[in-house]
Amino acid sequence: MNTPPFTCFSLSIDSHVAHLVLNRPEAMNTMHPTFWRELDEVLAQLNKTGEARALVISSTGKHFSAGMALETFGGAITMDDQSPEGRAAIFDLLTDMQATFSRIESLRIPVIMAIHGGCIGGAVDMVTAACVRYATADAFFCIQEINIGMVADVGTLQRLPKLIPLGAVKELAYTGRRLPAAKALGYGLVNEVFDTQEAMVAAALQCAQEIATKPPVAIWGTKQAVNYARDHSVEDSLRQMGWLQGAIWSNQHVRESVTAMKQKRAGDFPALTPLVRFSELG
Repeated sequence: MNTPPFTCFSLSIDSHVAHLVLNRPEAMNTMHPTFWRELDEVLAQLNKTGEARALVISSTGKHFSAGMALETFGGAITMDDQSPEGRAAIFDLLTDMQATFSRIESLRIPVIMAIHGGCIGGAVDMVTAACVRYATADAFFCIQEINIGMVADVGTLQRLPKLIPLGAVKELAYTGRRLPAAKALGYGLVNEVFDTQEAMVAAALQCAQEIATKPPVAIWGTKQAVNYARDHSVEDSLRQMGWLQGAIWSNQHVRESVTAMKQKRAGDFPALTPLVRFSELG
């Protein structure tokens, strides 16, 4: 996959595992319009090509991300609260921002977050959209928005209640307190806590590599089913599962998986079909 140079990220793909790294440590990997634009672009490209079968997102420097760059509120993002038309435009702006993090959730491949140091404000919005979260022992999570006089608005308050107890969400959201990694592990927000960042990233890449050995379409279907079940009743989810399995079932994939296990080798499976937008046809 050919990727343009990024200012906020670096991207590598090895053995079908994509590794996206936030690489502005001098700015604590804060988020601004360029960050959003580049993240949206790389996620769209990964989703389109089907080359990667799992994605790891990690970071550099002292903190995973300090969230929204505060200077953005006084410059690139203008929130006009002086008219109903201006306030309506806030809705449209937020919808656009939310869509970028929702790409993480709807990506055709699993996403693993490797979090060290501070995961603050908008970074919590981002990591809650992932499938799996690993953390270092010094990591912490903070719903920073309440500390600067606003409501978290790009996904934290919608996704976090699906991940940890509601009382814990409210405490964090109302107070802006830090949630340390050990407590996050107890709540189930993170899957595992590591002593060092190097060990954490290695574990995240190893997990991604394991995922990449499975049939990509079966991983796609599993992610579809789990995300659907989270938001629907058991009855509806079972019905959806029947339609989903009927659509993607492959005797060949099952035979190859079983044979590969017996022969103690990696299975050989086709990649997801590259996506083509209708407007690109013809």
